[in-house]
Formats: sequence, structure tokens, C-alpha cells
Amino acid sequence: MTEIYLVSSGDLRLSANQKCWEAQALMEQALGQAVARHGCKIKRAHAFDEREQHGFISSQRQGIEVFRNIPKTAPLIVAEAVWQYSHHLLAGLSTHTGPILTVANWSGQWPGLVGMLNLNGSLTKAGVQYSTLWSDDFGDDYFDSRLAEWLKSGECSHDLSHVNPLSRATLPDQANQVGTELANQLVHDKAIMGVFDEGCMGMFNAIIPDHLLNPTGVFKERLSQSALFYESGQVSEIEADQVRQWLEAKGMTFATGPDHETDLTDQQIRRQCQMYIAAVRIADDFGCDLIGIQYQQGLKDLMPASDLVEGMLNNSDRPPVASRQGDRVLFEGEPVVHFNEVDECAGLDGLITYRVQSRLGQPVESTLHDIRWGDPDPTGTTQDYVWVFLISGAAPPAHFIDGWAGANGMRQPAMYFPNGGSTVRGISQPGEIVWSRIFVQDDQLVMDIGRGHVVELPPAETNRRWEATTPQWPIMHAVTHGVSREQMMAKHQSNHIQVYYCDSAEAADLSMFTKAAMADQLGIKVNFCGV
Repeated sequence: MTEIYLVSSGDLRLSANQKCWEAQALMEQALGQAVARHGCKIKRAHAFDEREQHGFISSQRQGIEVFRNIPKTAPLIVAEAVWQYSHHLLAGLSTHTGPILTVANWSGQWPGLVGMLNLNGSLTKAGVQYSTLWSDDFGDDYFDSRLAEWLKSGECSHDLSHVNPLSRATLPDQANQVGTELANQLVHDKAIMGVFDEGCMGMFNAIIPDHLLNPTGVFKERLSQSALFYESGQVSEIEADQVRQWLEAKGMTFATGPDHETDLTDQQIRRQCQMYIAAVRIADDFGCDLIGIQYQQGLKDLMPASDLVEGMLNNSDRPPVASRQGDRVLFEGEPVVHFNEVDECAGLDGLITYRVQSRLGQPVESTLHDIRWGDPDPTGTTQDYVWVFLISGAAPPAHFIDGWAGANGMRQPAMYFPNGGSTVRGISQPGEIVWSRIFVQDDQLVMDIGRGHVVELPPAETNRRWEATTPQWPIMHAVTHGVSREQMMAKHQSNHIQVYYCDSAEAADLSMFTKAAMADQLGIKVNFCGV
């Protein structure tokens, strides 16, 4: 290779593309220098837009137009320092026959790592061949040696020895028995996944085709966000204010102010509480076992963000919601399993988790997080590599230190959410976790699953990590067992990772094995990672 084309996908939102462009430009400069050290040159396939003041591909249409001018056999780098919408590029990449390399900068500032992992999962689902790389400064040996490998052969490799298929494992008898019973029950009784408008945030990888989902016993109820908007307007302010009063009685605090444009206002919180009640009632109307709200698109111009709603829904201990007639408490004493950003892979995973944990008498709350970033702990609290798992707005307070009393609400950043809304921010408690991800590969559902634990870091270190990412969002200091930074990045097929707690290491092991057995019985291919 001598000349390599470069493309960069961005957000749909102009404000995000403009604010994040500086980081992208610096990343591309360092990447260009790295390629030049090997005697090659980068040719940017699309120019900086003087009118919009950024150089990202910001729509699917633009991506199609850009790819028309890229030779199909040319080597191509997709460079990402920000969150990006994979469907901007997917049409062009799906017919590109030259070698493809996805690259991200190792930075928590903007979600470039998250964006690249989403693109990787989308390419895997689409059956597109690609290689992937990441780097702190594009000068380290790990990156440089694999860049040289890709420039020479069109491929680069990573150590995947941490991955072992279920077929190589011997599961405990209890895990096999319970997992099989739960799978058979789900297939026989069936379950309904309520989806408030499919396909959020360009996440092609987050959509499970019906012909793969339905054999697991799960069927989609395709709902409209317009119905959620309407139903929210039917909830009285008195009912909404009672939800907030419940939260504050539990110890949750809100950082409010008077300015709608920049502050979290009382009216934004009220609208979120109305949406919470509406979501629970709609879930009951359609007999849904789980629901997913699209979150960052669609309703963002009409409503505050749905984060506060999502944090409440995924928690067993949450404000009670009565039926419209007032004669029933809906889903009393249990979460309404919710999958953020209508990520159906996370939804199926969350449903399986809920069934397994309920049967085993373990905590049922689960959530997805973004694999946002990671860093060694400079305080010496732990010698393990510590990931920053950071979901973009809300996690169940059952995961937090001090529960609801450890939760606080902050305004979502205006560049993402013009109508604001409260997040559910907190620090995840130390403890044993199971992590997993369901994804689509070769037209089959696959689950990667592993073990880990959460560490408690000193407040100053937690704040450093928050300030290096997004301080309005909940954080988890996660350690993955037997999976290095490079191995996680090389194998993981999503921006999202599903996590939940167990009461002990032994309980977490049993839960992981039971979940694997249930997934296997449902026809999902299972890989143990690290353990």
C-alpha cells in the first residue's frame, strides 16, 4: 500500500460534530504521521465543510456520495475519535472490496472507542471483513506493529486466546438443569419485547432480525414514540410530582436551576416523571415483558431525555405506578426491564438475566454500559486494569453505593439534549459482576460472557475519570477477569456491555454458567471470555 483513503463518520447532531471536531482533527494528524513512518500516505475522502465547521460524514446520504468516489479496491481507514452513526458508512463499506481498518484514539474525552466498537459490531453483523486498531498516541509498539502488518497484508491480528466456546466447558449440573428449564419455559410461554421505534443512534448492530429473535420465544411489539409522547401528556402533574417526592424521600437529589437552555429545571423533571408513568402503563397495555425507549433521537426535540425514566424502570425499588383506573399497581415489586437506546441485543440479554437471577434468588437489576475508556489506577488501590463503564445517562440505583441515596440528577449536556432532563448519576458499588453481550454474526445470535468485579476508587480518582469522560453520567469501575484491554477491544462486538451483580463470587459463577446454559438452549452460540 502507498495511498490509503480515510473516512470519518460523525453524529447526526450538528452541535456534537462541531464541538468534537478538534479532537478528531488531532487524532487524524497523529494517525497520518504513523502511516507516513511506514512510507505510506493518507488521502482524506471528504473535505472539511466550511459552512458546517466540521469534517465528519454526518448522514447516510453523504456517506453514499463519498463512497462513490472511493475506488472499491482501495485500502481504507475509518478513523473515529467521537461517537458516530454507523449507518452513515455501512452502505459504502458493505460493497467495498479493499482492506478496511477501523481505528480509534484511546481517550475518554469523546466516545471514539464507543463509536468504533459500534461500527465493528455493525460490520460483523453485515458480514463485512475488517481489521481494527486503537492507540493512546499512535506511537506505541502494539499499534505500530499491527499497523505495519495491515499495511503489508491488509489484515492485522490480535490475541484471542481468552475466548473459549461453551462446547469446551463442563457446566455444573444445577446450571444445566435450571438454564434448560428457564429456556424451555420462555419458548413455551413466550415474551413480548416492546420497542419504541427501532434503530436508534445508527446502531445497526443493536437490531435483532425477527427470524433470529422469535425462536428464543421473544416477539417484538413495535410501538411508536408518538404514543409515548401522547400518553405522557395524559399523566397529571399531581401524579408526576408524587414520583419526584418518592425519589427525594429515598434520598435522591437533583441539581436544578432556572434556565431551560442550560439548567435542569423542575419542569423537565416533571415531564420525565410523566413519561415514566406513561411508559409503565403502555408496557402493561401491551403485556410487555420488557421495553426499550429510543432515547437520543425522535423525542429529543419534544421531551426531556428519558434517563430518569430508565433508571427507575430497571430498579425493583421504584415509585409505584397505578393503572389509569387506579385499581392496580403495575409490575409491583419488580423492575420493568428496559433496554437503553432500543438496543434489542441488550434487551434479550436483560430478559434472560432477569429470569436467571429471579430463579437463583440473586439481585435482578441489570443495565448496559458503554465501554467508554479504561486506565490503570494511579492511586495504587488496585493493580488491576480498571475500565470506565459509563452509560449515557442512567443506571439502576440498586447498583450504586448507598442506592437511591447515592443517586443524583444532573442535566443532560445541551449539545445532545436541547430539552435537558435529569440523569441518574451514581458510583457503582464494589462487588462481583457478570458481564455479557449478545450480537449477530453469520446470521446467528452469539453471546460472549465473562466475569468481573467492581472496585471502589478514592473520590479524587473517580472524579478524574468522570472529568475525563462525561461527569453527568453514572460510572462503574470495572475489572474484567482474564480479559486484557487489547483482548476486550479486539473481540467485543458492541459499544455496549451488559452487567449485573451477584452476592458472592460463587453466586456469580453459578449465575454465569446458568445464563450460558439458558442461552445455549435457546439456540444462542455462547463463548466464555477470560474465565
